[in-house]
Amino acid sequence: MPDATPTHAPEGATPRPAAGDDPRPAARGSRWSAVRPAGPLLAAAALWAYAVRSTDVTTLDDFGLVTAVHPAFWAGLAVLTAGFWSTVRRTGRADAWSLAYVLVLLVMERATQALVYPTPLHAWAWKHDAVVGHLLTAGGLRTGDELGDMAVYDQWPGFFALQAAAVRLAGVENTLTLMSWWPLISSVLVLAPLVLVYRTFTEDRRLIWTAVWVFCVGNWVGQDYFSPQSLALTLHLAVIALVLRRFPAAERRGPRQAVWTTALITVMVPVVLSHQLTPVVLIASLGVLALTRRHRDWVPLLAAVALFAAWNLTASLPFLSAALPEMVASLGDIGGNVETGYGTTPTGTGAVATSWAARGLSAAVMLLALLGAVRQRELRRHARPLLLLTGVPPLLIAANDYGSEMIFRVLMFMLPGAAFFAAAALLPRTGPPGRAPRRPGEGPADAPGEGPADAAGEATAETPAGAPAPVRPGWLPLPVLLAVTFAFVPSYMGKDRLSYFPPAEVALVADLVEKAPDGSLVAAPNRNYPLAYGDYWRLDHYWFLEEDRAAVDRILRRPARALASDMKDQPEPGRCYLLFTQGQRANAEMNGQLSEAEWRRIEESVAASPFFERVAGNAAGSVYELDVEAVEAVEAAEAVEEAAR
Repeated sequence: MPDATPTHAPEGATPRPAAGDDPRPAARGSRWSAVRPAGPLLAAAALWAYAVRSTDVTTLDDFGLVTAVHPAFWAGLAVLTAGFWSTVRRTGRADAWSLAYVLVLLVMERATQALVYPTPLHAWAWKHDAVVGHLLTAGGLRTGDELGDMAVYDQWPGFFALQAAAVRLAGVENTLTLMSWWPLISSVLVLAPLVLVYRTFTEDRRLIWTAVWVFCVGNWVGQDYFSPQSLALTLHLAVIALVLRRFPAAERRGPRQAVWTTALITVMVPVVLSHQLTPVVLIASLGVLALTRRHRDWVPLLAAVALFAAWNLTASLPFLSAALPEMVASLGDIGGNVETGYGTTPTGTGAVATSWAARGLSAAVMLLALLGAVRQRELRRHARPLLLLTGVPPLLIAANDYGSEMIFRVLMFMLPGAAFFAAAALLPRTGPPGRAPRRPGEGPADAPGEGPADAAGEATAETPAGAPAPVRPGWLPLPVLLAVTFAFVPSYMGKDRLSYFPPAEVALVADLVEKAPDGSLVAAPNRNYPLAYGDYWRLDHYWFLEEDRAAVDRILRRPARALASDMKDQPEPGRCYLLFTQGQRANAEMNGQLSEAEWRRIEESVAASPFFERVAGNAAGSVYELDVEAVEAVEAAEAVEEAAR
């Protein structure tokens, strides 16, 4: 008996779906799947916002913000990481969701401090604000005869001139607001060239965005603060991305190469004008690329060398001439170049714990990178240029100590490549990668095995027929991703006790800088305080804990008397001031310069001495003025007694 339900609607009528074929539930499911990543994203953002509002930083211990931040911060970070992994591991997700997760991660990482602290962090950032102030005040560059050691900043003024122009255009007095938000700004700026570099070697969005995430959480070194290095790193990666994507082997060069060469030089110029080390890394990296078959084009390398030589033989020649003997002496001294020395050794439970967290984080990323390079054979072959670039920075250790910071700069320059292969370790091995799509003006597509790889085997328009379907990564890598993400917090925020200067400390130092006559001397235990270089073009400085240990021991025996003798020879009309602040004390105790008892001994000796008068102070510190005449009178009397004996 025929079915009473017609299988076809009459001609011209709208067919009704058969039972069980209603498309509306499927449509609703599809829409829900499309917006599902928003749930963890919004939850993480809400938890972070609550944590920021509930965090009290009036008292910080040796663990910095790690113990001060509200627990909701950690919950939000966990939710964000899990949501990111759930989103990125699923094929078909739009890149916009991965980018949104990365941006929220950067906000949690880099904007938290800007919101919970009322003043900018890092003494070096305050120093760079002083350099910008000098350019605005002097209206031009000065030499070493006028500025001493600070003239080095006038010989590489690119970053500071840019910020001075921004201050003028904004109509503000200084860069303090920009300083607070610069870590977030610089971290967002680096994303574009970083993604371009990764897209050169894979079309797998899972690998690209996981690598970006690992880069963001592995970048604890702290060079994203208000500094030339932060901008130079972004420009360095931009040059690498241009060379990788627009400078193939010479025989494949297109007609637009002159345009790309001009763009390349335009990006190189501010690198050379802004930083001493980054151009060296850039030249070495371009040299390595020029030796590979895929990027055997000497134009980028020659352009970088020409710009570097032109600047070093003109504007920066005075500094290089003075520094050359020390640079030559450090060549090949690997042990000396990685040695930290007195005053830079983490001391105390918090400082040691956060230091080991940072080391563990870097070690984990490097080990994951090694694992990814070993197990992803196809990726290793197709991304060989990136692997070679990752091997360039360690060579710098044999060249110079860079003020005891070379090991940190090496880690920073290695991180882009290491993050890429570390992400590969968290993703499954797949079948043969697809070929890279052709770019306009490049001629025929690469032969199989020569082009950038779709490392995780995502199906693309050019994937060979019969290639295995992509394999979804399991949930096992999630704990690893959570671990490295959580490790970032103590690595990056664990030393906020010595990086944060409360408003009272800023006000105390600002008042001293403003009132000190030209030619005055400002002495202090160390330079870890705001405005340590305030008006450096008219004030002198003496940081007595930055001498060798023998000199420090001499001061500890008779603190007030030794300091008075060291400070008294300041010509008129300058005066001599001695400054103590809580930022200096935190640095002295956490970096092994002084114990708590030794610091207290120095302060008490100065406070009780007839040579020093306390002229200003608040809860964050004290300012003493030296009575030069009293010191000279005592020394004259002692000289008479000595002669009589």
